Amino acid sequence: MFVYGCVNGLELQLVSGGVVVSVSVEPRSKQFQLKVEGDTLVMFCRKSPVKGRVNKELTKELSRVFERQADIVAGFTSKQKKS
Repeated sequence: MFVYGCVNGLELQLVSGGVVVSVSVEPRSKQFQLKVEGDTLVMFCRKSPVKGRVNKELTKELSRVFERQADIVAGFTSKQKKS
């Protein structure tokens, strides 16, 4: 079952295993941050996009923030990801 919706302009997708959110990633930032810019959730990650380091940081920090297991489901090699 897929349900699409928008909360404050952010695209959310309800799936059987949880929620999928679209994010834009900015690597090599001074600190990890989550910001809403317009209708996009932007994640500023500290790591460089080498050997999956940004993806690991993204899943670790999202898991910490939401207190649930977070995974990337699309966009493994792109700045536009679905997690």
